[in-house]
Amino acid sequence: METAKIILKPREEGRIRAGHPWVYDNEIAKVEGECESGAEVEVLDAHRRSLGSAFYNPASKIRARIYSRTIRPADKAFFIETLSKALAYRRRFFDPKRQSMRLAFGEADGLPGLIIDSFVGIDTTAEGQAPGRLGTWLTAQFLCLGVDKRKPLILEALAEVFPATGIAERSDAPVRKLEGLSSVVGVVAGKVPGRILIEENGLSFSVDLLEGQKTGWFLDQRSNRAAAARYAQGRKVLDAFCNAGGFGLACARAGATSVLAVDSSADAVAAVSANAARNGLGSLVEAREANAFDLLHELQHKGEKFGLVVLDPPAFAKNRAAVEGAKRGYKELNLRALKLLDEGGILVTCSCSHWFGPELFARMLEEAAADSGRRIRILEERTQDLDHPIVSGYGESRYLKCTIAEAF
Repeated sequence: METAKIILKPREEGRIRAGHPWVYDNEIAKVEGECESGAEVEVLDAHRRSLGSAFYNPASKIRARIYSRTIRPADKAFFIETLSKALAYRRRFFDPKRQSMRLAFGEADGLPGLIIDSFVGIDTTAEGQAPGRLGTWLTAQFLCLGVDKRKPLILEALAEVFPATGIAERSDAPVRKLEGLSSVVGVVAGKVPGRILIEENGLSFSVDLLEGQKTGWFLDQRSNRAAAARYAQGRKVLDAFCNAGGFGLACARAGATSVLAVDSSADAVAAVSANAARNGLGSLVEAREANAFDLLHELQHKGEKFGLVVLDPPAFAKNRAAVEGAKRGYKELNLRALKLLDEGGILVTCSCSHWFGPELFARMLEEAAADSGRRIRILEERTQDLDHPIVSGYGESRYLKCTIAEAF
């Protein structure tokens, strides 16, 4: 059967030619041919010049997601080739046999809606396993209809490109609803243990691949945690929105005098305490269940001071309409953190919302500093680690901001 064609309206192709992979419903003039949900289609501009091959979903505002700039089927050979390229890129920076990493970052790797994380660790549930013996497990998210319908092909391709002990599916992100898909969590290949121990920045962390947040661990902050730790020696540290303690424990290991790790989740607080004990840092790390906004206000009222404060909140802006409210939230949070810092104290502040871009984030931080009656000296402006590539033409691939600043 001949591939159906999507014809764009006049002057709608510029963004796509620049590298963006999404075609929105209001950019389409007409569809030619039979076009089933999840099918492969060819995208053409108004002059019928080809823009590439895409997955089609009539139920989504993102009507088509381009997976190739040439005309080709999304078959097993395509997934083997594209996954192999993604792996080759990462091998330049990571050792996939010893380091956990993101293996596929969706559209940024030419694999729309497909997220694959590789976790190298020790199965803590296996009986009689030799101490220190490493295994590799994958977690996969199929976030758009096109890859969801091709799940068996993708799993076959993965088995050839990156064999693993087991693969857990974590297709439980809210974005699937926008694609007309339900939530799916389970084991789709091999065996996946309840928990594994991974290593990051010289520390050991327990990870739940099937029930942990997102795909089990926030790999994108790996290098930022190491960067923050470089400023921690001799300082009293506050790690707000600490999750399982990646930032706080890195600071403790680097010579912080004490770490107060705060999260509203009881499970996260328990994980921090367990991870601290596992790494011999229990005497340095206090994990506390609390609302970070409220606790920062309480600490300020008590006259507490810290030498380093880490802010790593969840995304406050999940869409364009939420940006103004997000700015107020980020500003209040950073204002309170700045008031808690010693003279010359270090603020490590993050935002993982694409919608709240680098310029907005920098402006918010300047306003928070001004309102706190202090100035800041920018030491580092960072983003996500290299296994989450940022590519031209696709602004959504740059989502994480991490600024390290000195207050004076």
